[in-house]
Formats: sequence, structure tokens, C-alpha cells
Amino acid sequence: MHVTESVPLSAGLSSSAALECAVALAANDIYDLGLERAELARACVRAENDVVGAATGGMDQAASMFGEEGHALLIDMRDGGMRAVPLPLGEAGLRLLVIDTRVRHHLADGQYGQRRAAVEKAAEALGLRSLREATEHDLERLDGELRKRARHIVTEIARVREVVAALDAGRLGEIGPALDASHRSLAHDYEVSCAELDVACAASRSAGALGARMTGGGFGGSAIALVPSERAEDVTAAVREAFAAQGFRAPEVREATPSGGATRL
Repeated sequence: MHVTESVPLSAGLSSSAALECAVALAANDIYDLGLERAELARACVRAENDVVGAATGGMDQAASMFGEEGHALLIDMRDGGMRAVPLPLGEAGLRLLVIDTRVRHHLADGQYGQRRAAVEKAAEALGLRSLREATEHDLERLDGELRKRARHIVTEIARVREVVAALDAGRLGEIGPALDASHRSLAHDYEVSCAELDVACAASRSAGALGARMTGGGFGGSAIALVPSERAEDVTAAVREAFAAQGFRAPEVREATPSGGATRL
């Protein structure tokens, strides 16, 4: 097996899921295993959980297997249902920039697992199967760290619904505030951001981005910024200047386009 890649490692861009899914599809094809993509995706999640020791869910693998060109992917983690949501960046005159802070994160180092454990503990304290069933009013029954962690989950679910509704209605340019709110929640309630990610998002907004947030598991990695096409170069320059002013390593900025899932070339 020969592997080539263009996704930077440990950058919060799901490089591990991309590799797992590519290998799984190749093995399924070469050995004529006859497994469906959903089965392969579940096997890839087990590889993360049981072999690597990273307590991740299945979002990254689902995106790698079931992505559609020009669309985002709405995933129901309860029943495994998925729906393609229109994300016509070019038609809307927008670009999605990915800012790799070059601060490397490692999901198997325990921090990610601690956040997941806190979420599960909060649900248990509320007597719920998951925080999917919780409301913001329910959070008043929690204290301290558990309340903060749970608040991020509950409000993030609401933001996902808000963004999907906007995309379904063709209002792509209106989702910026939800991206900003998501980053604030990730930074202050879930506490998985870092100085470099915060600077990347703030600099993007100041240079004209409609919204920006960190992406991936956190503690480093990358941010995304939704940018009017004519402001992309300004945003890129502003982020690089802000990093230099802080004495950070120079970031890598690239453009992402919604693309199809893994396939045989």
C-alpha cells in the first residue's frame, strides 16, 4: 500500500478519518468484502476508539464516506441518518478559508476524552439519555464545569439547526453570526480553543470575514472563516500579520470546497 496525502496531520481536519476510510474502501474493493459504506464507517470509528484510544464519534468518518459536492452534511448521531444540505459557496460569492495554526493537537492525549466524559456525566445528572434531550432551562440544575460543558452542547445543537435552516432557504451569507457564537462557546464553555485559534478567528472577522470558528477536536489545529470572495486575500494577510505580531508560527491558509466522499480514482 502506498499512501499520499494533502491533508496536514494533527490539524483538526480529520486526516485520520480520511486515511481510515480510504484504506477501508480499498480493502473492501480489493478483497470483495461486500460491505456497505455505513458498515465501513463504523469499523473506522472502532479503529479510532479501540486501537488509537481516541474517544471520537463518527462525524469525521461519515463526512469522508458520504460527502457530496457542493453540500454540507447534516448527520443525526442518534439514528445515523444523513442529509445533504446545499452549500453553494461560489454561487453566493463566498469562499471558505481554512487556517491551519500549525499548533498540533492529539485527540488521544486525554483532553478530548475528558470533555466527552463530562458531557456524559451531565446527561446522567439530568436523568437523560443524552444532552440531545436537554433544554437550556435544564442546565440550571447543573453546577460549575458540568453546566459549562453541557451549555456548549445544547446551544451548539441549536446553532446547527439554525444554520441548516438558513442553508435550506438559500441564505448562506447569514450564517456568519452562528459561526462566531460557536467559537465563543467552544472557547469559553467547552474550553477547547487556544490563543492561536482565537487570534485566527478575530483577525478574520476584523478583515471582513462573515464569521469564523475553530474546527476539529480543539487544543490547536485549524479555524474556518466564511469570507466574501473579494476579501479572501485581505483576510489571509490579516491573519498572517496577526500571527506575526503575536510571535506565533506562520499559519497556513488554504481554501476548502465542499466535495464528494472517498472514491476509487
